[in-house]
Amino acid sequence: MYILQKERSDKMIELKNVSAGYNGIDVVRDISLKLSGGVNLCIVGPNGCGKTTLLKGIAGILPIKGDVLIDGKSIKSMKRHEIAKEIAVMSQISTLYFSYTVLETVLLGRYLYMKENILKDPSQYDRSYAKKCLETVDMLDQKDKQIDTLSGGQVQRVFLARALAQEPNIILLDEPTNHLDLKSQKELIDYLKEWSKDQKHSVIGVLHDINHAMELADYLLVLEEGNVMALGKPKEIINSNLLNDLYHMDVAAYMVNSLKKWEKIK
Repeated sequence: MYILQKERSDKMIELKNVSAGYNGIDVVRDISLKLSGGVNLCIVGPNGCGKTTLLKGIAGILPIKGDVLIDGKSIKSMKRHEIAKEIAVMSQISTLYFSYTVLETVLLGRYLYMKENILKDPSQYDRSYAKKCLETVDMLDQKDKQIDTLSGGQVQRVFLARALAQEPNIILLDEPTNHLDLKSQKELIDYLKEWSKDQKHSVIGVLHDINHAMELADYLLVLEEGNVMALGKPKEIINSNLLNDLYHMDVAAYMVNSLKKWEKIK
């Protein structure tokens, strides 16, 4: 059992021998670890290795073998709204949006707290909290705009605000930087790092870009064909041999050559 922590925290998510897949076939197999609050974990590996499948299993979206425990409580015994108070999911940007304003989109994250009042207008508190989340991601001035008029980077910031509006302790990310320009990618990573400074909060993210993963993560989980290839701090596990075996190419040489091109531009 891997225990991933920086400082002591009362919050903990634990994966116990988690396997998950589709149509009776496991895509990821026998994943076990403990992640304390304030620690960010990024899951990396080639396409088809099971990254998103594992994320769906952690979120309770996909049935699993084994168990996921949040502060010692199995998600299998929790109702959907109980899981949503602990875990928020940010998926890849879709080009299909409902015709909501930015503020209305963020208020969707408050519905699990509204219960019997779900058909009524949001309370003043819910509106204030949603605005606070928009302010956190520097989007409060856009609150009355239709979400389908925003840029990709702005939309992803709104989705982050919606996730924050759930008041979760864990945010799950599935390729959040896809379709974003460089500035928006950096801003999103910075927002997530700032949010997770709180010892109650953790990010578990699936990222293709190894540079983004190493920037955000305190620990990396490297998957190969559904199995754990490596797990540890980025500086301790990432090396040329691991990357070459994982991606079947000379990754370091590729990155060095790319850097040389940028040096010429400078």
